[in-house]
Amino acid sequence: MLPLKDNIPTSRFPIVTVGLIVACVIVFIWQLNFPTNQRLDQAGFGSIDQSSLDYGAIPYRITHTNTGDCSVGAVAEVAPNEFEAGVVCPGTRDFAEAVARSREHPTSDLGPFRIDQKPWWVTLFTSMFMHGGILHIAGNMLFLWVFGNNIEDRLGRVKFLLFYLLAGLIAVYTQALIDPGSTAPTIGASGAIAGVLGAYAWLFPRARVLTLIFIIFFVTVVEIPALILLALWFILQFVPALGQVAVGSGGDQGVAYFAHVGGFVFGLAVAGAMLSVMRRRRPEPRLPVY
Repeated sequence: MLPLKDNIPTSRFPIVTVGLIVACVIVFIWQLNFPTNQRLDQAGFGSIDQSSLDYGAIPYRITHTNTGDCSVGAVAEVAPNEFEAGVVCPGTRDFAEAVARSREHPTSDLGPFRIDQKPWWVTLFTSMFMHGGILHIAGNMLFLWVFGNNIEDRLGRVKFLLFYLLAGLIAVYTQALIDPGSTAPTIGASGAIAGVLGAYAWLFPRARVLTLIFIIFFVTVVEIPALILLALWFILQFVPALGQVAVGSGGDQGVAYFAHVGGFVFGLAVAGAMLSVMRRRRPEPRLPVY
């Protein structure tokens, strides 16, 4: 299911929402043209991968802030004298094993060789503007456009920007705390946008969304309640997240589901608190005087 348009009008042009979309597109173009390292090229890392290594948020670095920069090394031997490259960080077993493999095969140039990573606290912000492919950014920007303009309209531009960035930070930390030993770079605006979706579900419970539905060869466009769409979206994030915990894979399978869950719950919480404050400030109705 893909949302196309909701039925909630806005009172002003969503400058911040459009600005965030433009920023993500510009960053993605930069990723596609990222200057690559020859050694990483040979290890199978493309331009998007290498940009993620330098600017993506690595859970292990976030939870072990004194560990220093991570490296790329041989994490497994897939065939005789053929090795799989991966991110290894000082203090981890993978790093020690990568060093040992390099010593066993001194002529294979296995590293580990350090990545030109930005400070861990910088990657908390840079990671939420990066994406792993066309479908990744297209899906995220579609959801941000459909639902973000109404949240910006309700919160105001400055508060919406702060809310969006904070939702992204909460999402990154949720994923890092669930799987603190992961060395897979986390990128994407999904966590921040999940916060937008959570806030939308609470603030606009009666909204309806024009939705594109396709099941194999069946394609149609219908208007459905936003709560149903967002509930299905949340279930599709929460169930795989539980699966990752069950098998102990964290976000290493490619999708940081707990980042989505954390962002969504944060959005619900902020919107709920905001409505509670608004109800308290609402003046009591005055009795008529005769």
